[in-house]
Amino acid sequence: MSDKGQCGNGPHGISRRGFITGTGSLLGAAVLPGQATAAHARTRGPAAAAATAPAAGPIESGARVPVLVIGTGYGGSVAALRLAQAGVDVHMVEMGMAWDTPGPDGNVFCNTTSPDQRSYWLRTKTKQPLSNFLGFPIDREIPRYTGILDAEEMGGIIVYQGRGVGGGSLVNGGMAVTPKRSDFAAILPSVNTEEMYSTYYPRANAGLGVGLVDPAWFDTVDCYQFARVGRKHAQRSGFPFVFVPDVYDWDYMKQEAAGTVPKSAVAGEILYGNNHGKKSLQKTYLAEARATGRVTISPLHKVTSVSPAAGGGYSVVIDQINTSGDTTATKTVTADRVFFAAGSVGTSKLLVRLKATGALPGLNGEIGKGWGDNGNVMCGRANHIWDPTGKVQASIPCGGIDNWDAGGAFAEVAPLPTGIETYASFYLSITKNPNRAEFTYDAASGTVRLNWQTAWKQPSIDMARTIFDRINAKEGTIYRSDLFGTNKVWGDHLTYHPLGGAVLDRATDNHGRLHGHPGLYVIDGALIPGNTSVNPFVTITALAERNIEKIIATDL
Repeated sequence: MSDKGQCGNGPHGISRRGFITGTGSLLGAAVLPGQATAAHARTRGPAAAAATAPAAGPIESGARVPVLVIGTGYGGSVAALRLAQAGVDVHMVEMGMAWDTPGPDGNVFCNTTSPDQRSYWLRTKTKQPLSNFLGFPIDREIPRYTGILDAEEMGGIIVYQGRGVGGGSLVNGGMAVTPKRSDFAAILPSVNTEEMYSTYYPRANAGLGVGLVDPAWFDTVDCYQFARVGRKHAQRSGFPFVFVPDVYDWDYMKQEAAGTVPKSAVAGEILYGNNHGKKSLQKTYLAEARATGRVTISPLHKVTSVSPAAGGGYSVVIDQINTSGDTTATKTVTADRVFFAAGSVGTSKLLVRLKATGALPGLNGEIGKGWGDNGNVMCGRANHIWDPTGKVQASIPCGGIDNWDAGGAFAEVAPLPTGIETYASFYLSITKNPNRAEFTYDAASGTVRLNWQTAWKQPSIDMARTIFDRINAKEGTIYRSDLFGTNKVWGDHLTYHPLGGAVLDRATDNHGRLHGHPGLYVIDGALIPGNTSVNPFVTITALAERNIEKIIATDL
């Protein structure tokens, strides 16, 4: 090892086919943690051990619980922890798996360059964010399985979501960004800005274990060469490059670079989970919640109905599924209170269906409205041969280009960990896209649909161009047109950051209580109307901290 550190070697002896497949790992937003080795578990402390401790058995039909939380992502995890600390027993139901058991390869999660059945939610073919490379399609067939990443196709957009205990924290890049205070009023106008920035954002950042990359290490280590090239190009064109906090264990990544622990981020683990260094909810909020002894979780359980119960509370119908997605049992339980935390899409679809079918007739007309994609759009640039981005790239993004005030865009400098040199820079932009979609119920098919149109991405493209047109002009470079289809420059077909559908102070009151049905709450990203100006999970977490504090104080 040189003094610089190599950050691992990535896939060794990678074939051309393996390289082409690996290019599908262009990040935008996601990653995941898993079960560490015994040595690493000792470095992570008791919280990590608690996170992977076996849960009690699944919920039984006929049970009555004080609180049922639908989903185990950021909002649901905050609610479960704080309720448990207040002395309330909580049961959480999660549609995905527990992700606490290693596969035949000894890892909980599969590698980005080698997707197997663990990679996708009930698909027989991968649906990678980058669909092509050098004119070749890169998706591959896989066995149908309740894998970790759901690529849900909803008309004009693909929504990437995490499936498993820990929700979106399993499949995001961990960029833990607090919005600029000056932007907050446009995000959540009914929420007190001072309270958020003095109390709830700090509480969320502490609970999530947010930290910042060591700038001196960043400047020398090989696996962030791609980000340093991105910084150089941004600054040469007059844009500020900012380091972005993250929830990765940076000390662990330094050990990865030194070759003293199993490699994770520097081995390209990102899109389908991270086996060691990422501090997902399994290692933070959920670990704390389980340690109280008051929180139990039922994985592979999907809520299909919530309706008022004759004796008070709510009757909740739940399908238990197997790893093929088949229903193996249908259960009915009663909950005194129910928290909807199934993610923006999951919560919105469920509420829209429950309102339309009469299960929850008191819900108001705002249910399903105000949905947005956080302005996500992706692109790649072809650099000159004198600007290599490095054959080994840490899969955790840690910096971005800020042109929000002038051009309406913030761009993550994203890795492409293929194991060989690509001379390419890749980006996920978050933009001020004003377009909002609505979920509606189609009675004929019994499904909930989203009316998003791909053409609504054009404002995002225009805003992202305020950054990359200028960089290309300055550097004499061009956009890559082989990543998202034939001669297609912009990844305008997806989002990693779904937001809205049950907007705060519209579909709910100003603390997430659903109108018309006391004891029902929304506590996830569905509350946020379409945009946060940055990666949204810290805002989702902080808003949940705010809301649950009020709910505990007044409703319990």
